[in-house]
Amino acid sequence: MTAIEGAILEIRAGVGGGEAALFAKELFLMYQRFAARRGWEVAVLSESPSDLGGYREVTAQVKGDGAYHTLYSESGVHRIQRIPRTEKSGRIHTSTASVAVLPQAREVDIYIRPQDVKMEFFRSSGPGGQNVNKVETAVRITHLPTGLVVSSQESRSQQKNREQAMMLLRSRLLAARQEAEQKKIAAERREQIGTADRSEKIRTYNFPQDRLTDHRIKKSWHNLPAIMDGNLDPIVEALSREIPMPKSK
Repeated sequence: MTAIEGAILEIRAGVGGGEAALFAKELFLMYQRFAARRGWEVAVLSESPSDLGGYREVTAQVKGDGAYHTLYSESGVHRIQRIPRTEKSGRIHTSTASVAVLPQAREVDIYIRPQDVKMEFFRSSGPGGQNVNKVETAVRITHLPTGLVVSSQESRSQQKNREQAMMLLRSRLLAARQEAEQKKIAAERREQIGTADRSEKIRTYNFPQDRLTDHRIKKSWHNLPAIMDGNLDPIVEALSREIPMPKSK
């Protein structure tokens, strides 16, 4: 198989309520700006906005040479420490958001039998759940053998949403296969840095101290405004040297 160039980026708000959703949105914008610096394209596949303008969750396709290879090590739980705008007493809050970076799978990578999927169509929804499309263009696909559910609603074309949802399903199935392989490797090599366990807190964004710390490699960087503006190059380069990427089959 040739190197996988595209990636699927999934970000979900974790602990922290509205502040976690705002953090999830900021992480997405950070990766979007980083992608623009690299000349990559970012296309939102599905999103669930929060009431305060954040993201409960968002899934996007990142198209570009080396996108998965570069972003792979971003998978994990990201933690933010700062004083929220709504905080009256000046207390520092801690919130989290999870990031998953999946390899964008092609049909030749993962074959899905037609009888193994259940396809449903519904109307696209906007903030607050209101329908923003009078036609059922959004697509939800359930993979019956595994129970995985994916959806796509950003395109006005039902066929386009169907293609994007199938691509997302293949990518998640490929990621699950690679994760299982990585767990086998980790069991044999306990000393190896990094695993496929996405529940691990990998990074802290400490705004009062203007410091980002990656706990896996025990290294910190300063100037958080620049980092959140997409200046991730020093970080991804350091991680690429120390965290092995799973081999494609």
